[in-house]
Amino acid sequence: MRQAWVMKLKPGMEAEYKRRHDEIWPELADLIREQGIRTYSIYRYGLILFAYLERDEAPDPKASIEQVVWQWWEYMAPLMETNADFSPVQEPVDEMFHIGATQT
Repeated sequence: MRQAWVMKLKPGMEAEYKRRHDEIWPELADLIREQGIRTYSIYRYGLILFAYLERDEAPDPKASIEQVVWQWWEYMAPLMETNADFSPVQEPVDEMFHIGATQT
């Protein structure tokens, strides 16, 4: 399953956002892998962040958010647009085209 969305940085926070992700917490990186996420990338275009991930299965919509994720969101909140609970404001992006590697 592929997912993508956009988020928005606050002006002047580009370098700090990059620095914090360069030093991602090991427990958060481990959780990402444990959740079946094979690849996860975030790209920046001006203040717009484009996030893309591939995972084995769709996440359980009833599953609660892990504590380390809430802590990360609070840590990142000063740098980007967030909701009142510190979760990032995320707008889904519709896939318009995809071509994958050939199966052999």
